[in-house]
Amino acid sequence: MTPKDLKSFLENFRKAAENFDPTVMRPIMNNLFASDATLHLCHPFGTVRGADALLDDCLIPLHQAMPDLERRDMILLAGTTPEGQEWVGAMGQYMGTFLAPFLDIPPTGGLAHMRYHEFFRIEDGEIVEMQAIWDIPELMMQAGAWPMAPQLGAYLCTPAPMSGDGLHLSGDGQATMDHVIAMLEDLCRYPADPDPKVMNLEKYWHPRFNWYGPAGTGTARGISGFRNWHQIPFLRAMPDRKLDAMGDLLSHWVAEGNYVCETGWPNMRLTLSDDGWMGIAPAGKEVLLRSLDFWRMEDGLIRENWVLVDLLDLYSQIGVDVLARMGEFNKARNLGAITLPDGLSKLLRR
Repeated sequence: MTPKDLKSFLENFRKAAENFDPTVMRPIMNNLFASDATLHLCHPFGTVRGADALLDDCLIPLHQAMPDLERRDMILLAGTTPEGQEWVGAMGQYMGTFLAPFLDIPPTGGLAHMRYHEFFRIEDGEIVEMQAIWDIPELMMQAGAWPMAPQLGAYLCTPAPMSGDGLHLSGDGQATMDHVIAMLEDLCRYPADPDPKVMNLEKYWHPRFNWYGPAGTGTARGISGFRNWHQIPFLRAMPDRKLDAMGDLLSHWVAEGNYVCETGWPNMRLTLSDDGWMGIAPAGKEVLLRSLDFWRMEDGLIRENWVLVDLLDLYSQIGVDVLARMGEFNKARNLGAITLPDGLSKLLRR
């Protein structure tokens, strides 16, 4: 299938999810997903099978928390990987009025947003695999219920591409893919080579680039922001990080025009050997990270990079149950549903 065909395959699903209704979504999703499709979902959902599990375990609970739930895609990228697999990658925001608890995250009564990176592998006209990270910590922060260390980077509702073309991509993306992979290879030259200049950041990154990290890490601006708010703490804590395609790690790469995306479950192996990243103690333990990423290039350099890491799964690997810890903080909070008045009576009294 061409990239255009792959995107068209998901069109009914995407349009229906803009005004989410489970009764509408179920037949559409059952028609798209293989009955035994393997769906790799972020913590705490785990790996499930088939569209009904995705709906019943994840999407319907989110809809119950946000009755006016909508899916807002901002990047849609599709194609065939170098290994011959057909993937579609989507980045966007689930948004709605947060009126009831979700995963015991207290409702706010106001508009809430939660970024998603969702990847779908298509084979013989069906979705046979999905890899998805929802930025659940982002929702915790809006509710004032994030129980871990404050993030170093900025907190914001992650924007769509500055170029405004995220849903209308086309063209050969091989040069973009080559640039990003070369950048990652140079990053991994340090600290084996102790001179940090070997990472060649200025060679690959636009001087005004934005790095949109997951909630818990935050967003950084430019090379100095990237170094201070993400890279230095990350490398101090896990200096042995490795590129993908090593052992049982494998990333799937798709590129169109100035965009490229990567999905892998997992795709990084590291050892938490030191202190400094997100307040996590040096556990001396090897961890596997799931990272689903999008890059956009401009004038031959990376201008924007959207990164989601399954941080709740990382904490789980080192024995920390973030959701349970959040529950300890929220024992005295009212976790019931919120009913908003329509405001007419207030207006009529004027």
